[in-house]
Order: sequence, then C-alpha cells, then structure tokens
Amino acid sequence: MTKSTYTWRFWAWLAWAGLACMHPVHAAQVTGRIVDAETGDMLPARLYIQGPNGGWQFATSAAPGGTAVRYEKQNWLNKRSVEHHTTLSADPFQVDLKPGFHVFRAERGKEYRPFEVRVEVEEQPLEVKLPLERWVNMGARGWYSGDTHVHRTVAELPNVMRAEDLNVALPLTYWVTKGEVPPTRGDKTTVDDSDRTFIEVDATHVIYARNTEYEIFSMKGRSHTLGALFLLHHQTPFQDGVPPLGPVVAQARREGALLDLDKHNWPWSVALIPIVQPDLFELANNHHWRTEFAFTNFAEPAPEYMRIGQGRQDERTWAEFGFKAYYALLNSGFALSPTAGTASGVHPVPLGFGRVYVHLPGGFDFAQWMKGLKDGRSFVTTGPMLLGEVEGRGPGHRWKLRDGETRRVTLNGSVVSAAQVSGVEVIVNGLVVRRVELSQPGQGAGGDPGASFETSIELGGTSWVAMRCWEVLPTGRVRFAHTASWFFQDASQPLRPYREEAAWLLAQMEREWERSQALLPEAGRREYQEALERYRALQAEAVESIREAEARWNR
Repeated sequence: MTKSTYTWRFWAWLAWAGLACMHPVHAAQVTGRIVDAETGDMLPARLYIQGPNGGWQFATSAAPGGTAVRYEKQNWLNKRSVEHHTTLSADPFQVDLKPGFHVFRAERGKEYRPFEVRVEVEEQPLEVKLPLERWVNMGARGWYSGDTHVHRTVAELPNVMRAEDLNVALPLTYWVTKGEVPPTRGDKTTVDDSDRTFIEVDATHVIYARNTEYEIFSMKGRSHTLGALFLLHHQTPFQDGVPPLGPVVAQARREGALLDLDKHNWPWSVALIPIVQPDLFELANNHHWRTEFAFTNFAEPAPEYMRIGQGRQDERTWAEFGFKAYYALLNSGFALSPTAGTASGVHPVPLGFGRVYVHLPGGFDFAQWMKGLKDGRSFVTTGPMLLGEVEGRGPGHRWKLRDGETRRVTLNGSVVSAAQVSGVEVIVNGLVVRRVELSQPGQGAGGDPGASFETSIELGGTSWVAMRCWEVLPTGRVRFAHTASWFFQDASQPLRPYREEAAWLLAQMEREWERSQALLPEAGRREYQEALERYRALQAEAVESIREAEARWNR
C-alpha cells in the first residue's frame, strides 16, 4: 500500500470522526406497557431487553409511584448462565436505547406465556406493547404458589412477588455460614428483630420474614463444608449455633416452625435426617434455573444403583438424583413433604422459577397455606401443572388398610402446560410402575382443562404413591412437575427401604462421620452416632432389592 493511500485513509477517517462529533448518535426514549392479552389490563411482570450487541438494558417505571427492581446475576462457573431483567409494577415502563434492533421479552411467573418481539429503535421516541396470554389460572382452581428459599430483600419483595404472581415468599433473613455461630450474629444475616415479620402485600400475596438458614462452610475456623438446613416461620431468633442441632430443633418445634432440607447431596444431608426429622424436602432446589444449568460437579455424586451417572451432569439427571434421594428417605420412614426454592437473590434465577403449589379450595389463607405445605397437599413444578387425584382425593391423603389387604386404586387427573408433555409417570415406593399417555398434547389456554389421564394400580402392604411428568421445550431443555404423595398404611406390612437405598444412606453417613467427627463438639458427636445407629437398623430391615421389586411389578 502506497504512502498516498495511507494519507487518504487517514483524512477520510478524520472527516468521519468530525461528522460523528457534529452529529452524535442519540439514544431514543422507548416507553411500553405489559398487558393481559385478553383484558388489556396492565400487568406486573418481568422484562428482558437485549441490544444489537447482546448487551442487556434495564427499564425503569414511567409512572409516579411505580416500581422497578433491577436484577443482574451471572454464575461464576458457567458464564453463559445469566439472569438480567427488571421486574415492573403494573405501570408503563421507559428505557433509553441507542438505534438498532432490540429484543423485548416479557414474562410473568408460570401461568402466562412469554411474549417476545424484535423492535428497530431509531432516534425518535417509540412505544411498544407486550401482551401476555394466560394459559392457566391456578388461583381459580384453588392452588396457591410459594418459594421457600428466598434471598431477595424484604423491601423489594412486594414488587417482585407481584411480577412473578408468587403468593408466598419466605426470605431467609437470618443466615449464618460458620459452625457454632448463632444466626443473630450470622455473617449474612440481613435483618434485626425490630423489623416486621408478617407483611401482607395484598389479599393473596404474603411475606413472612423471620426464617433462618444454617449453611455451614467452616468449623472451628477451618474450611469444612457441611450443608444447609432451613427453619421456616419461627417466632423468635435462634440464639444457638450448630452443631449440635438438638437445641435448635427443639426451639423450632416449640414455635411451630417447619424444617426444610436443602439439596439432597450436601455432605450433611443424610446426617441431618434422623437428627432433625425435617418436614420438607426441596424437590425443586436452587440449581434449577431458567438459564443454563451450571453446577455439574457439585458435592456428592449419585450412587450407582440410581443408574443416572453422576446425577449432576445436566438438569434432567440432577432432578432425577433429587427424586431418587427423596424416594429413599420416604421408604425409610421419614415423612417429608415436597417443596421448592430458588435462592433468587444469590443465583441467576427469577423468584419462584421452581415453586410449590398448595391446594386451598376455600381460598388463600397464609396459615392454611403453611399447614397444607407441611401436610403435602401440594405439587412442585418448574413448568407444567400436574393436578392428580387418587380415589378422588388430592395429594397428602392417607388411608388405613386392613392387615394383608390388597386394594386396586384409581388414579386420574390432568396436566396443563405451556409446552409439550406426553405422559404422566406413576411412582409407587420409589419405582416408576406405570407411564400413562395423555389424551391430548396437554397445552392449556384460557379455560382449557388440559390433557386428562386415568389408570389403576393394585397396592398391597404399606405404600406411597406419587405422580410426575416432564415438559420438553423446543430447545430440548426439560422442566418437571412432581406431586406430593398419597399414603396407604398396613400395620402388618410396614414400609422398608430397598437394600440399595439402605446401603447408600449408611455409606453416606459413615463417610460423613469419618470426615467430621474430629471437628464436632461432644453433643454433635452423640447426634452423629444416633444417626449412624438409625441407618444401621434400616440396613438390617431392608429385605428386597430394587431389581426384585421391579420384577414383581412387571409380572
């Protein structure tokens, strides 16, 4: 290239730069509304705006008194796992955008279809309208949702709960990560006891703000991960650190709190069960996200008997690992009801992405919602709605059988979903004993009752029954719904864990004892010894293998 060519290019660039300075590119103000597609009424909702270079933009409310909460989270392991959005009150929004094509996407909880539009922004003001179509109305059916693992601030929750149409939020305002330190001095505690605890956002949206998370990552000043335990809806702050767990559990029981077991494969999880006797188990936990799955090497792997590899290589196997751990605990006689929690506020996930629905046919009442959660009148979902009955009864119902009685029972219900669900799996004592094809694709709209199903099975001995289904998105991602259980009690034939389950639980407990005993106080070592004895007794009681039980069902 000649010297004259370089000179010409330099002067051309200089001229362009001068023109750009004389005529700068101005951002345009974009205003918009998110509305109900049927009524035209404005809706609180979650809004994503992504610019031509992939960058995220955040709207503000355009109305006096309107609210907008900006949320920016990116996972530290998978940088593609991002959640950048604004939750908006039911008011117009505004945002200044540079010219170019921008994608607007509005979402609202689980019961509306997302709406996405690509808009060309120029230098003039622009208005956009984002209509959301409701595909199911769970409140009209007597079902009300909650998230029991919340790390959003109490101040922002009224906005976010309405945008996600989440009925109950239980923020973990007391949070400690150091062993033997009380939550009142917790390194992540965000509230003192002078703050309000019961906040009625409106008639169907409630915050209870006195909840505690013990998430132990160090003992005696040393890095040593145990795991997490939640205490929900207690009356006074906990003044004891853990371990030992006995004083904390005793206070929780006196105050009517619910004890919630977080993820199924923390080192501590199995050790907690006989000591704590939790009420709840997070079937949808805080590694289930709207964005990409990230924690592919988290904590303990799945045992070989589960036949799901490591149980954490993708979101499907992670969900199945949680299911099968839960089944092992139910089979061992631990009465755990399912729940769901997101840890929104920490992870890249919207509040209530995984949520638990509790059935309240008489309408919403917070005290009854908490009771229904404990009693298992519920189902958990990250997407589809699974409305099942056994013998005409909802989840949580219990029957007593005569000694040695065999009973044929009818299972029926419907699935309503925004994407494709092809069938429902029937679980009996941890085994998938039946897959029931749906009568139609199961995609709901408006008053659509969804896709119905019906089948019958024969039960003998003490049994529990549950249902689950999988929703497959066009991207290939999966979401699920899982009911709580129905129980059939035969005093002459008690429920026992399968041999593989009992061996896994005991091996986990033995590893945890070996790993942690030197760091435990004396009372903590006694609790671990009690847990070990319980698991040894369960192993002695286990008489049937999973393969033997499967063969019996397949006869």
